[in-house]
Amino acid sequence: MAKDLTIEVLKQIRDEVVGLRGEVRETRTALSERIDQTNEKIDRTNEKVDALARRQTETEIRLATELVAVSQAVTSVREAIREKLDDRQRVDDHERRLSVLERKTG
Repeated sequence: MAKDLTIEVLKQIRDEVVGLRGEVRETRTALSERIDQTNEKIDRTNEKVDALARRQTETEIRLATELVAVSQAVTSVREAIREKLDDRQRVDDHERRLSVLERKTG
């Protein structure tokens, strides 16, 4: 009888082990699927990050190009203002000289 009880206990343990192996296999399969899904999400995220990096680089290049253009425009405007100031100084000088002449002839 003790022998029969021992055999029954061992059979139950065996059945439990077989059941646990099945559960472990199912868990491993489920985890593997989730890992695959996570890897796909990471790949998509990396693609988005790469696209953003490209866009940022392109934007920086465009901004640098425009900054050069703005700098050139500022230089042109500054030169034009200097020329106007030179002209204004000449006109002021001529008006002063004319005033002196008018007073002398006057």
